[in-house]
Amino acid sequence: MGFINNSWLQPPTLLLIGIPGLEAVQIWISIPLCVMYVIALLGNFTILFVIKTTFSLHEPQYIFLSMLAATDLGLSLSTLPTVLNVFLLNHREIEFHSCLTQMFFIHTFSSMESAILLAMAFDRFVAIRNPLHYTVVLTPPRITGMGLAALVRGVVLMAPLPILLKRLSFCKDVTLSHCYCYHPDVMKLACGPVRVNIIYGLFLVLCSFGVDFIFIVISYILILRTVLGIASEDGQFKALNTCVSHIFTVCIFYVPLIVLALIHRFGTFASPLLHVTMANLFLFLTPVLNPLIYSLKTKQIRSAVHKIFKGRKN
Repeated sequence: MGFINNSWLQPPTLLLIGIPGLEAVQIWISIPLCVMYVIALLGNFTILFVIKTTFSLHEPQYIFLSMLAATDLGLSLSTLPTVLNVFLLNHREIEFHSCLTQMFFIHTFSSMESAILLAMAFDRFVAIRNPLHYTVVLTPPRITGMGLAALVRGVVLMAPLPILLKRLSFCKDVTLSHCYCYHPDVMKLACGPVRVNIIYGLFLVLCSFGVDFIFIVISYILILRTVLGIASEDGQFKALNTCVSHIFTVCIFYVPLIVLALIHRFGTFASPLLHVTMANLFLFLTPVLNPLIYSLKTKQIRSAVHKIFKGRKN
């Protein structure tokens, strides 16, 4: 692509990439990817539908779960168009502004998911530490406020990202490292000064994901202290068992995110395959596994799903 002088300021298109070294088998890779998207979309839609239509699930714990499912749907739909274009149709080009729009939604939904995981940790803390005041502390207006705070924080923090990228000049190779647009990846293509972008990107990681993760850890330290104070082992097991699904969800969200952040910041010599794999795990794994984890581990969700499908058969 020949960009000259000021025309380099914004390239008309960027090139997406699949999995390095596996370009010849991309059509086969698209099959498990399509299966994952189907599971993610159907699973999270099912969670939302079951919670909405089952009155007994209109409790804080399940309302937060419905928020998580809605966020996972948004995250899946944000990556779906370009991922399927690259792997199914081998269509790698994406218009620059479309790339920035996709990037904004991916980062916004990721930030929202992090905030909702923190809210769910607080929910478990209140339920175990002070069960008699559970519904008094987590009232519907407060739950709504927490959901809106997650949305507003995500939008406000991520809105400057495309603005900061639009002011840069792009005169290097326009090939991205992923099959979707990711801020550090787009930023690396710029040939102008990116110090502001780097500082703001670090600020975002620390002030959203970093702060959320620290408070989640603090919540579980307090939960563990409370559980250890329960006299019976059976009581301790039941209390911890209510947290298992959330702990799994936190791990599958934050572990790839932390590794990916370290690769972007310090992994100059990291394998491109490792880079792409961790990025894909971060964005694809949580929307697929979250509905499965909560459906398998939460008896009330399983029972509600069973009743709905049994009722439809009758």
